[in-house]
Amino acid sequence: MKKLIPILIILKLIAGNANGQRFLVPADTLNKARVNTVLITGGVIYTGFSTGFYYAWYKNYKQSRFHFFNDLQEWNQMDKAGHIHSAYFQGLIPYTAMRWAGVGEQKSILAGIVTGSLFQTTLELMDGFSSKWGFSLSDMAANITGTSIFALQQHYWHQQRIVIKVSSLPVSYSHDPVYSTDGVAVTTLARRAQNLYGNGFYERFLKDYNAQVYWASFDINALLYEGNKWPSWLNIALGYGAKNMYGGFNNTWQDGGHTFIVDSNIYPRYRQFFIGFDLNLPGLKPQNPFLKTVFSALNIFKIPAPALEINTRGEVFFHLLR
Repeated sequence: MKKLIPILIILKLIAGNANGQRFLVPADTLNKARVNTVLITGGVIYTGFSTGFYYAWYKNYKQSRFHFFNDLQEWNQMDKAGHIHSAYFQGLIPYTAMRWAGVGEQKSILAGIVTGSLFQTTLELMDGFSSKWGFSLSDMAANITGTSIFALQQHYWHQQRIVIKVSSLPVSYSHDPVYSTDGVAVTTLARRAQNLYGNGFYERFLKDYNAQVYWASFDINALLYEGNKWPSWLNIALGYGAKNMYGGFNNTWQDGGHTFIVDSNIYPRYRQFFIGFDLNLPGLKPQNPFLKTVFSALNIFKIPAPALEINTRGEVFFHLLR
């Protein structure tokens, strides 16, 4: 989300006049200058992305020989849903950029596949050489799934009729005391969540698995017969989330030499399944090229809308906004 703000500012500057608006319109034929712009920009982003992640996540941990790590059961697979989402849009964005440069459909799809795979595999290789983590085959499977969802739709339908999206609504964590097993130390779930997921809206949006829901948003208008009356801006979305996660595999952790265990009777870990409405921003069909670009960029985020939840606790809830 933090990276989205400067991107939108740049787009606004580009689209500030008539020439800028024309700049945002995809080229009808191959434009070598635009191709070079895409390649150089992509190289800079990849270098900055890889370097930034190394210094932010890996540099402070011990390195080891390359090894594997089975994290399939971690975070109730919410991290796997995140990998699918990331790989999906990391394939879609380069494809869109190459089409803007006038590159053909199939070559642009290939560019999306290669770029999305490169970004995600780089992170997995860093994991493989980190003593804290390891190369995860289940992560790679999720990455391939996300890239395939993009590529197969674009190849066979020439459009994205099923869009992978994410939403995140802030969670209010309890400030009630949680005592260590030896009764010496005390903490709270709010403090534990802060240590795990950080502070502030943007950090929590990106990291708080209890707040996130990942969605498959179906463009009903595009899936139905041509000329149907379903509104092009209204999608039906299926979502997946999970709650009460205060550790990767279970709700037990160490802090200051003390062990804390969350009462599973009060805070059981459970999964959530949603069905609801979603706003398909490109379906609003804006005429302004700048708005088309912004709507397309923002369409990887689900805008809160009414939804029905069914969870593994056997409960059913209606959410006015989810």
